[in-house]
Amino acid sequence: MRIKDLGETGLIRRIAANVRTDSSVIKGIGDDTAVIKWTHDKYLLFTCDMLVEDVHFRRVRATPFQIGWKALGRNISDIAAMGGMPKYALVSVGLDPNLDVSFADGIFKGINALAKEFKINLVGGDTVRSKRIVVDVSLIGEVEKDRLALRGGAKEGDGIFVTGFLGGSIKAKHLDFMPRLNEARLLVKNFKINSMIDISDGLVLDLSRVLDASSAGALIYEDLIPLSKDASSFERAVTDGEDFELLFTMPHKEAERLIRHSISYFNVPVSLIGEVTRKKCGYRLMGRDWREKKIAGKGYLHF
Repeated sequence: MRIKDLGETGLIRRIAANVRTDSSVIKGIGDDTAVIKWTHDKYLLFTCDMLVEDVHFRRVRATPFQIGWKALGRNISDIAAMGGMPKYALVSVGLDPNLDVSFADGIFKGINALAKEFKINLVGGDTVRSKRIVVDVSLIGEVEKDRLALRGGAKEGDGIFVTGFLGGSIKAKHLDFMPRLNEARLLVKNFKINSMIDISDGLVLDLSRVLDASSAGALIYEDLIPLSKDASSFERAVTDGEDFELLFTMPHKEAERLIRHSISYFNVPVSLIGEVTRKKCGYRLMGRDWREKKIAGKGYLHF
């Protein structure tokens, strides 16, 4: 059997089945970050992401600054999805020796700019020879124990929300997005959040991950999903990925309170797009024609 036959999700499950952790690990494989015992009132968050040329960006379309920005931004988005704050980063790069030094400078200018924005310390890394540009970031953060948000907490009756607009990220957003860290912190500080994830692989697939982890179903409404002006179609908007918006669920009363006060809390739109249902009801979309259809967890997967 080849990896492409197993698929990305199958490969991750295969790896996870052979991994054993001790009692210091609160959450390992299967969420946006690992969650580790830390202090009496906080958990340690630990995540990593690779950025690979011709997979996550094309050199002809991305500036070195944008490559660096995106490399760190993806990791910050993961920390945000857990309700936490990023603290320390290691950055490893694979570079073609024939590249101009200014290209490497540009990558780190992008990284440093975003690190400064969120007060992240760059504390080391590695450099290697590579035909394609690779940037691998490992990021440590922390979160208060009572503010931790996981994928697996969605409950029947929860409202399902997203920040910002979805779709069309390929036109530019995936290279210069602002991680929704401030929005995530406002949410966990002021509301009861039952589950949260960042939309990196598309709304449809990432919501399915929340539902699988929560043993729940969902009904979402096509008319309520906020589409970017750059989205080429509804289907592409909810499956292409790299929106790096927040997707979260919260109890009905909290949802009502958020809807009343979202304008005063947030600088970006926050949209109610559906509700969590019982698992046996499945994962469904109410179309504009008011016909329901079941959804498969389609989105961006590497293989």
